[in-house]
Amino acid sequence: MRQPITGYHKDEEDHWVAELACGHFQHIRHDPPWSERDWTQSRAGRDSMLGFQLNCLKCDENAPPDQQ
Repeated sequence: MRQPITGYHKDEEDHWVAELACGHFQHIRHDPPWSERDWTQSRAGRDSMLGFQLNCLKCDENAPPDQQ
């Protein structure tokens, strides 16, 4: 199920995590060449993706909301 990004935080390993409208979290790593997400590297880039919808597998599994 697709869910919009509502915010961000960093995990304990200093990786960016998207906070989704459904209450789930999803890592959004920039790890070339496997994952090209250079927009995660600046605040302006992250802000530009607020509202962008990511596929939330946790919603598909009816998982409870994540907790930070």
